[in-house]
Amino acid sequence: MFVDQVKISIKAGKGGNGAVAFRREKFVPNGGPAGGDGGRGGNVIFKVNSGLSTLMDLRYRRKIKAASGGNGGNKKMTGRSAEDTIIDVPEGTTIYGESNNQILCDLTHPGDSYTAAKGGRGGRGNVHFASAKNTAPEIAENGEPGEEKNVRLELKLLADVGLVGFPSVGKSTLLSTITTAKPKIAGYHFTTLIPNLGMVRLRDGSDFVIADMPGLIKGASQGIGLGFQFLRHIERTRVLLHLIDMSGVEGRDPYHDYLTINKELKDYDPDLMKRPQIIVATKMDMPNSNDNLAKFKSKVSDRKIIPISSITHDGLLDLIHQTVKLLDQTPKFPAHQEKQSNQKNVKYTFKEEKPFQINRDENGNWILSGHKIEKLFQMTDTAHHQSMLRFARQLHGMGVDKALRDAGAKDGDNVSILDFTFTYVD
Repeated sequence: MFVDQVKISIKAGKGGNGAVAFRREKFVPNGGPAGGDGGRGGNVIFKVNSGLSTLMDLRYRRKIKAASGGNGGNKKMTGRSAEDTIIDVPEGTTIYGESNNQILCDLTHPGDSYTAAKGGRGGRGNVHFASAKNTAPEIAENGEPGEEKNVRLELKLLADVGLVGFPSVGKSTLLSTITTAKPKIAGYHFTTLIPNLGMVRLRDGSDFVIADMPGLIKGASQGIGLGFQFLRHIERTRVLLHLIDMSGVEGRDPYHDYLTINKELKDYDPDLMKRPQIIVATKMDMPNSNDNLAKFKSKVSDRKIIPISSITHDGLLDLIHQTVKLLDQTPKFPAHQEKQSNQKNVKYTFKEEKPFQINRDENGNWILSGHKIEKLFQMTDTAHHQSMLRFARQLHGMGVDKALRDAGAKDGDNVSILDFTFTYVD
C-alpha cells in the first residue's frame, strides 16, 4: 500500500535522575557527597533511508517514545545515556508541526536527518550542591523531561518531470513505454490509484526521473477525485508534461481539458504555473487526432506542442530530447521554507510564556500550571526534605507566594501542581 501522509506522536527520553549518596569508605571519615549525575535521554531523529519509497512503516506506529537515561550512582558515577531512536523515512519527506502547520524540516537527500525531539538532560547528583554551609546536602535533581510533540509527515515524490492530465489520456502508457516502470493500464478512469515513478535513461548516460500524477479532474484542488491527494507530489517537479487526448473518443474538447487542468494546478498552488510546461498531444494514431490537433494549435500558440503515439512510438524520441533540453535550462524550485525565508520585510513577534499560572478548581483548591514551573517540579526529588526546601525557595524566587496571596489564598488552602498537593502557609 502506498502511504504518503501520516500523523504521529513522538516523545524524547527523560534524563536519568541524579543520586543522593555519600562516601563511606574505611579510613575516609566525613567522605562527603558522592552522588553521580543522570544520563541523557534519547533523542527522536528522522533520517532518510533511500531504500524506502512510502511512509507505510509509520502507518501503525502512531506513538514513538525514546528511552530514558540511566540514573546516577554512588562514587560520582554518571548514569548511561540512552540511545537515540532513529525513524527511517524516504527521500522527499516533509515534517510539519501539527499545532501550527509550520514546516519543521524537509528531508530530500540520502543521509539527511533531523532531530525532532531532544532528550532531557540528566539530573545533577548531590555532589553539585555541596557548600560551606551545607557540606552533606541531601539534594539531587530528577532528570529533565524529554520534548514531546505531534508531527505530520508528508511524502512528496522526488521527480524531475511530472505527467499531468485527465484520466485515460495516456499517462501510464507513456510512462511504461519510455521507462521500465510497469503501472497498471486499463481503459477506464482512475486506473492509476497511486503515483508511479520511472527513470528515463539516455544513450549518453544521463537520466531523469518521471512521475505519473493520477486523478486530476475538474475540482481536484478542492478534493474531488484523487487529485487533491496527489497534487502535492507535483510541487518538487521541475518540468510538467501536460498530456491531452487528441482523439476525442470520449467526447471532450482538448482545449477545454487544457484550461481545466491548468486551473486546478493554479488553484492548488499558483507557483505551479511557473513550471516549464510541454503540451503532449497523445493518441495521434487515432483517426480524428490530426484534425483536433490543428484546431487546438489555433487556440494555443504560446506553448510547445509535441504530438506522440505511445502505441506506434511516433514522437517519443523528440519528446525525450525536448524534455532533457528544458531540464538543463530549469533550476530546482525552492521548497516552501526557502520561499518563506526569502520574503522581505517579514515581521516576527515573540510572545513570552509566563512562568506559571494560577487557577482555582470547583473544590476551591489552587492549581499551579505552566511549562516552566511544571518542569521545575518534575526535576525536584520529592523523596528528600532538603530538595523540597530548595523547590520552595525556587517558588518564592519566582513570585508564586505573592501571586497566591494576591489571588486570595489563605493559610491552610490546598495548592496543587501536577499530581502533588501541598498546604499554603502565608
